[in-house]
Amino acid sequence: MNDQIIRDVLTNTKRIALVGASDRTDRPSYGVMKYLLDQGYEVIPVSPKLAGQTLLGQTAYATLAEIPGKVDMVDVFRNAEAAWGVAQEAIAIGANTLWLQQGIINEQAAVLARDAGLTVIMDRCPKIEIPRLGLTRAVQ
Repeated sequence: MNDQIIRDVLTNTKRIALVGASDRTDRPSYGVMKYLLDQGYEVIPVSPKLAGQTLLGQTAYATLAEIPGKVDMVDVFRNAEAAWGVAQEAIAIGANTLWLQQGIINEQAAVLARDAGLTVIMDRCPKIEIPRLGLTRAVQ
């Protein structure tokens, strides 16, 4: 993945749906969500278990389709097999980017999303990429 593409996504993204959000503070999804909020992004937790509750001050939704308004990026903290369904949902809501977290690789989901016009980033974490690329405050 080209660093400039990652930089562009992180700079132009304002609203992120975080699929697989957890209220457990020891989970990577919790730490990444907190980090992205601290960077100035609007982060919407998506988890059927947490739907209707608040996580880090944000209302959680069961599915991407339930989120009101536009979502720029769908950040996926689910297993690789689940990525296909999440890609379909991301396409359906008109997201710009499908971001599969570090360790999550699903080439079929990536092809599906790319063919629908989404930027796809796989096997990366924005919490690592933002400081690596020198984006101290990614959202302007």
